[in-house]
Amino acid sequence: MKQMDELTTLAQWNEIWNRSMDTPIIIFKHSTSCMISARAWKHVKTLPAADKAAYYLVKVIENRDVSNQIAEDTSVTHKSPQIFLIHQLQVIWHTSHWKITKSNIEKEVSRLG
Repeated sequence: MKQMDELTTLAQWNEIWNRSMDTPIIIFKHSTSCMISARAWKHVKTLPAADKAAYYLVKVIENRDVSNQIAEDTSVTHKSPQIFLIHQLQVIWHTSHWKITKSNIEKEVSRLG
């Protein structure tokens, strides 16, 4: 599995958001109290290590301020679970709930080239 760092502060999010200018990032917003999110997390955890994108986790209950800031910065209404592919401060792709699958994520990351 690809290394996935957890974002717990607004400062970390701001750094990662700006880092997307150079490196594509994947943000997985995870609710630790939701069975749908637990299923999505299983798919995310099976992703192979790759150098095309950096992966990050946000636990939405524990870090609501970070989750809310992501929604504001991306102009994408919050859902949980939710996943984003961001590059150069632009949301390239996002989806939520049952559409978060290993194959859907791999397909979008493969488009990075």
